[in-house]
Amino acid sequence: MARKFKTMDGNTAAAHVSYAFTEVAGIYPITPSSPMADNVDQWAAAGRKNIFGQPVKVIEMQSEAGAAGTVHGSLAAGALTTTYTASQGLLLMIPNMYKISGELLPGVFHVSARTVASHALNIFGDHSDVMACRQTGFAMLAEGNVQEVMDLAAVAHLAAIKGRVPFLNFFDGFRTSHEIQKVAIWDYDDLAEMVDWKAIDDFRARALNPERPVMRGSHENGDIFFQHREACNKYYDAIPEIVEEYMGKVNAKLGTNYQLFNYYGAPDADRVIIAMGSICDVAEEVIDYLNAHGEKVGLIKVRLYRPFRADKLLAAIPATCKKIAVLDRTKEPGAQGEPLYLDVVTALANAGRNDISVIGGRYGLGSKDTPPASVFAVYEELTHAEPKRQFTIGIVDDVTNMSLEEKPSPNTAAEGTIEVKFWGLGGDGTVGANKNSIKIIGDHTDKYVQAYFQYDSKKTGGVTISHLRFGDQPIRAPYYINKADFVACHVPAYIVKGFPMVRDVKDGGTFLINCQWSDEELDKHMPAVAKRYIAEHNIQVYTINAIDLAIEIGMGKRTNTILQSAFFKLAKVMPEEEAIGYMKDAATHSYLKKGQDIVDMNHKAIDIGATAFHKFEVPASWAAAEDKAEGENLEGRAELVEQVKDIMEPVGRMDGDSLPVSAFVPHVDGTFQQGAAAYEKRGVAVSVPAWNPDTCVQCNMCAYVCPHATIRPFALSEEEAKNAPDCAQIVDIKAGKGKGVYKYSLAVSAMDCMGCSVCVGVCPTKSLSMVPLEKEAVRQPAFDYMVAKVAPKADMEGTGSVKDSQFKQPLLEFSGSCAGCAETAYARLVTQVCGDRMYVSNATGCSSIWGGPAATSPYTVNKDGKGVAWANSLFEDNAEHGLGIHLGQKAIRNALADKTRALMAIDWAYAPLKEAAQKWLDTMDDGEANQEATKAYIAALNDGLCTIDEVTAFANSPAAKDAFGDKLPEMQAHAKELKDSGAKFCDCDACKLIQEILAQKEYLNKKSVWIFGGDGWAYDIGYGGLDHVLASGEDVNIFVFDTEVYSNTGGQASKSSNIGQVAQFAAAGKTIAKKSLAEIVMQYGYVYVAQVAMGANPNQTLQAIREAEAYHGPSLVIGYSPCEMHSIKGGMANCQSEMKKAVACGYWNLFRYNPALKAEGKNPFTLDSKAPAGGYQDFLKNEARYSSLTRSFPERAEKLFKENEEAAMERWEHLQKLIELYK
Repeated sequence: MARKFKTMDGNTAAAHVSYAFTEVAGIYPITPSSPMADNVDQWAAAGRKNIFGQPVKVIEMQSEAGAAGTVHGSLAAGALTTTYTASQGLLLMIPNMYKISGELLPGVFHVSARTVASHALNIFGDHSDVMACRQTGFAMLAEGNVQEVMDLAAVAHLAAIKGRVPFLNFFDGFRTSHEIQKVAIWDYDDLAEMVDWKAIDDFRARALNPERPVMRGSHENGDIFFQHREACNKYYDAIPEIVEEYMGKVNAKLGTNYQLFNYYGAPDADRVIIAMGSICDVAEEVIDYLNAHGEKVGLIKVRLYRPFRADKLLAAIPATCKKIAVLDRTKEPGAQGEPLYLDVVTALANAGRNDISVIGGRYGLGSKDTPPASVFAVYEELTHAEPKRQFTIGIVDDVTNMSLEEKPSPNTAAEGTIEVKFWGLGGDGTVGANKNSIKIIGDHTDKYVQAYFQYDSKKTGGVTISHLRFGDQPIRAPYYINKADFVACHVPAYIVKGFPMVRDVKDGGTFLINCQWSDEELDKHMPAVAKRYIAEHNIQVYTINAIDLAIEIGMGKRTNTILQSAFFKLAKVMPEEEAIGYMKDAATHSYLKKGQDIVDMNHKAIDIGATAFHKFEVPASWAAAEDKAEGENLEGRAELVEQVKDIMEPVGRMDGDSLPVSAFVPHVDGTFQQGAAAYEKRGVAVSVPAWNPDTCVQCNMCAYVCPHATIRPFALSEEEAKNAPDCAQIVDIKAGKGKGVYKYSLAVSAMDCMGCSVCVGVCPTKSLSMVPLEKEAVRQPAFDYMVAKVAPKADMEGTGSVKDSQFKQPLLEFSGSCAGCAETAYARLVTQVCGDRMYVSNATGCSSIWGGPAATSPYTVNKDGKGVAWANSLFEDNAEHGLGIHLGQKAIRNALADKTRALMAIDWAYAPLKEAAQKWLDTMDDGEANQEATKAYIAALNDGLCTIDEVTAFANSPAAKDAFGDKLPEMQAHAKELKDSGAKFCDCDACKLIQEILAQKEYLNKKSVWIFGGDGWAYDIGYGGLDHVLASGEDVNIFVFDTEVYSNTGGQASKSSNIGQVAQFAAAGKTIAKKSLAEIVMQYGYVYVAQVAMGANPNQTLQAIREAEAYHGPSLVIGYSPCEMHSIKGGMANCQSEMKKAVACGYWNLFRYNPALKAEGKNPFTLDSKAPAGGYQDFLKNEARYSSLTRSFPERAEKLFKENEEAAMERWEHLQKLIELYK
């Protein structure tokens, strides 16, 4: 059967197949599975038909648990139903999986297998999630590459229909889900031909229907449940043969040889690996190499994992096999081995096969790369007389010594394979351009292709590495490229920072550098180690200044298209004219939704990029280049500096794979020091702000809106100003009454700035302008001096005004958020209000990714070492987790209060201590007042605690007789006994209580508990918890960063998304109005509620945060947060101005509901917005999340946009009525 070839990733392959068999899809977004559901939604919106002649009905639920419930119900009603998920999402589905399998319903769950969070969140791939589902009763089918996903996903659906057992069809998250390959695709007619249509009729006949009513899902007691549970066994016994039957049909159509267990290798192999997933392709490459060099090795690929047919496994093992290594991609702490290993050992033992030695190993947790060297190490271990029974590969375990030694390995890729790498910056378009490139090569040449994309843990602005392969033979290389024919560095800072890029270039290969440097400047910036490698290996070096070219064209920092064009010209993959034509077609397809002007810019960039590069002649002197001396010693807290050197720095240059297990022993429970981000100094911005002090009015608005806290005002004493570096810009301060006499400086950390230019946009006097990074970087010492040496000025700091708030040290800085991010600006402001006594419980999402990268925390501490205590639990339970933090510390504080009262009741406790204790009790619930009261109380406690020397001295003083009378000898003896015992303090009731209180003095100060998260959490999956926590009446604060979309998972619709908005799962525009979370919560009457937009009304935002924190009860603040996903015209430089437009036209409303005002006889509701001023439709069309609908569905867009505006005007009228209602 001839099939068409198409270039796609594993998620697309699974979606293509599943669409054919699916009538209803119940979905919820989660990385890395969301693209499957998004593809299904887009195809449905475009009218694609399944094999039943209908578009799929797609429904997005509020959580994975909700999606599973919908799948269950839809199957029960007789519709073939599918879902797509991974990781915690899959685990939330487990209860319904038991129900679905127990009712023998033929659903299919497609899973991009992903790590389940433990000591840390990891969004990448392993099998820990699917292995948690072994008991659910789902059959489990595994694939190892994109082609297998295309071929075998069909078997999952076909076998589920015929066998009445639901299937969990899984493949490796990211490695297969996101790897792009050229694959042969199914035609739906061929799939329909294999369906057992009678089984579908029987399924529908069993469905729930009032026309033939039955009951399903009863409750049973112990007398019958066990027997009833065993009644399903025959269905599971039959499934392997049904799967084999359909594999046979697939094989007959495709000429493949899929089996339950496929053997690959020497027929007389003595050493065999058993595994499933993408590692099988790596093993095949190694097997071909070893067997060609005289060894006898093989591989058994596990395809049907549940039900596990031991006889089929045994039949696949060569008779000559003496040793087996079973590889599991999961970890089960405390077990005798991982799941697949135990299954294999059991199968052999039950068959009496004691002649084969079996060992088990772990690999690839969290998408740890597993290159050929790891597989070579396994086969070598099997040659040992006594191999390790349990081992790990791909890491260096220098603690428990379980890892196998890995040696440099030969290149095992297919002969003639071209390998290329691109080092880019998240958000610069490099990854998107390379996806286009690989599809151009795959779809328009006869070559096989592969693409995989590696990321660091930041949002846009992080490191990206694109790994591309293409050649004339099939590519079986699911691992990183470490020797490439072509390497491109798209970010000049990577050269300066010494990223290990050049070492990846093959002898005679090409190295392209995007930079603004002359040849002389390149010579200056290139590290000596790179120079030597280039010279010794005859690397061909080219430079291209795509940075300035992109600015000239009008593309800003988007250099991707220019560089893509240069790649095609230099790599000569296909004729230049054809490549340019295909690139332009791809650009049109990718960017038309953003407007024709964007398309035209990209076309111009393609033309320019083909000729803009320059050949650099490598100087002979590079061969003997000498390394520079070690840089300056890092200053700071010892434990933080150690963390930075040992973990952050290698991870930052994408060399974290080299770190051994011992590096993490001090952090075994996932704990890292705060403040590490300040040491990064990544220097990734193209341009940064420069300050003109002559025109500045010192309003501090620039600092107020800065997402990364890289521009800050400082008030300096004369001495501090005198000692400042010469590069510092210092002027007289413009201070109001009651302020001291200081100097003023506005300092910019050029090496931390992301170049968003938001600060320039808000400056009222145009005193800021964007200049090239290198021009402003000379002032970096000034910023560093200000931060390290300038003391806080209490009379300049405060939370009563925007200006004063920005003299306070931000305790969130230099995060990995997107340039222009609104979320970080809000969060930073909260830390300036109460960050030195603040807990943050952070929902998984954007704010946890930029807020909690391993070893690189952007949350920091003040000069007293105090700061934000930050933690992430899960996505769905964040509010509950935050409440738990509050209740935990509250319980300890209440116990301290009880001890304080007991201390005050002791007669001989001295008066100043009692006075301080009472003041502390009086201010316990007042965050501001309690700080000073706590300091005074701790001082009094220390003063009131008698040392043993003081006790002894008093017992032997003349005053002792008056105090103790006849008991004096007894007291003197007791004092001596205490001293002789080594006691340090008096053991009277008062001193014992003082010691107990001081032991927990860190809990005395009133803490401020904040719960951070996005709208996907607050409006959808976490809403139930959020509602319950607010209803508890406890003193917690919730801040919702409302981007109106699931930003972190790629832009799916949430209940915060508005009418007409285009998002994933809403390809044709959302039809339901935005949920009014604030109004729902206001109905409780005792919750502080505010809606804010800092770019529209800075003072109102600050006031709302201050009021929420001060309110003695629960609070909810919702901040409008424009996002990269909105595709605002002009980009995120306009983030703050877009907020202003949203409020001005009535799209977003500002208000506050403060229950505390009721006690003062005031109206608790304040409407801070003015009446809508028009321009509503212009606002919508300024963002591609709306305007794109006018191109895909113009009539629908007109209708939905009108409904959107009408709903907004009705909401404004409603808010005005609330003023009267709450009077």
